Amino acid sequence: MKLVLFLNMGGATNLKDCKTFLKNMFNDPYILGIKNRFLRQFVAWMITLSRTKAMQQNYIKMGGKSPLNEITYKLCHQLNSLQKEFKFDFINLYVPPYANEVLKKYSLNSKDEIILYPLYPHHSCTTVTSSLDVLQREIEKLNITSKIKIMDIFYKNTIYNQMIISHILDKKNHFNAKTLIFSAHSLPVSLIKKGDLYEKHINEHVQILKEKLKNHFEEIILSYQSKLGPIKWLEPSTSDILSKLKNKALIYPISFCIDCSETIFELGIEYRDLASQDYALISCPNHSDEFIDFILKSLKN
Repeated sequence: MKLVLFLNMGGATNLKDCKTFLKNMFNDPYILGIKNRFLRQFVAWMITLSRTKAMQQNYIKMGGKSPLNEITYKLCHQLNSLQKEFKFDFINLYVPPYANEVLKKYSLNSKDEIILYPLYPHHSCTTVTSSLDVLQREIEKLNITSKIKIMDIFYKNTIYNQMIISHILDKKNHFNAKTLIFSAHSLPVSLIKKGDLYEKHINEHVQILKEKLKNHFEEIILSYQSKLGPIKWLEPSTSDILSKLKNKALIYPISFCIDCSETIFELGIEYRDLASQDYALISCPNHSDEFIDFILKSLKN
């Protein structure tokens, strides 16, 4: 068996899971870089205590849950129904399904292959490295002897970028905007200064896409969303860009493969009151035919 495991942070599927998500995320040393484990646990507890209610209120506006698990399940289901060479499943870091419970579903042996597929186009220690570390620890704990393969980041992949361009231009046919905003999840500048590759990869990705789209828009802007706390994060912020818009805009969430609270709530709902002009949000790749085609081709390369 060739078992493909998609890796993502995950999204709360109910209001109770909001607390679980925050607690696990801020206990992650790649997210909250406090070396002392007990101090990190205390700070994580304080942040969770202060943010749970606000997160739950945001989730209520989305219908009480993140769409991430449901969409990822559909993606796996469609991939499994299209072919027999690979078996697809998914694992979340901070809410179920966790690595341990998913790995235990399969009777894996040394003849099998596990393909770890982080659903992040760009590399960051907070996403790719953190996910892979958790998976590899759980594989060792369960004494799984299967061969392990790790899929690389894919922001330079031609098929992947053709999909993005197609989705953007299709949306433009229905919403004729002059401005295109690529909105990426922000990161603390301190992480970038320590060598995290995320900003470099985002910049390179936007340049690749700009070259293909420059004749379709008057301006193409890169911005960052989802800042937390008082420290300096990557800028400019998407909310500031939207507040100063001079023309209608399209927003493409460039750092996400699956729609989640950052896209559905933050970009789709929260920022609308801040925007000086109307804008349309383009869905993430999700379980689109083009994304499925990219995934299958990437596994066979």
